[in-house]
Amino acid sequence: MGDFPKLRMNYLLQKKLEKMKTRKNYLLTIIVLLSISLTSFAQDKVIPEGKLPKEIRSYVKTHFPSNSILQASIDDELFSKSYELILSDNISLDFNSKNKITDIESKSKSKLPDSVIPKRILEYTKTNYPNNVIISWELDDRNQQIELDNGLDLEFNMAGDFLMIDD
Repeated sequence: MGDFPKLRMNYLLQKKLEKMKTRKNYLLTIIVLLSISLTSFAQDKVIPEGKLPKEIRSYVKTHFPSNSILQASIDDELFSKSYELILSDNISLDFNSKNKITDIESKSKSKLPDSVIPKRILEYTKTNYPNNVIISWELDDRNQQIELDNGLDLEFNMAGDFLMIDD
């Protein structure tokens, strides 16, 4: 009879450990499923041109009338979405979640239309680099950046004032 309390204690301890393992397995399963579902949200998804917001379609029609949309994709993340377009002549466009242009790049290094470059930046470039053309424009949170066909990167503030040559 002296061993009964020890056996009972071992049995209860074993049951408690099994419960903990089960909870741990459930928690691990939930974490794995959650991470899989979150990563599936962050994938680029090709969409038909007709599914693009009208502001984006209008932008392309206005500034790139002779280029067709070869591919449109949406990056639908948890809290925002963005769009990336590839046009004929190897031009890529990126739009933010507010359907505003944030990046334009001519991958074939051909000149971007003057209409997509802010006026002050365009004037500065024509004055200071008359033998070069703009092949890329990018907008970030604080500044704008362009790339010229000679590989030079120029940075401007949001008003279009020249800041520096970026290495």
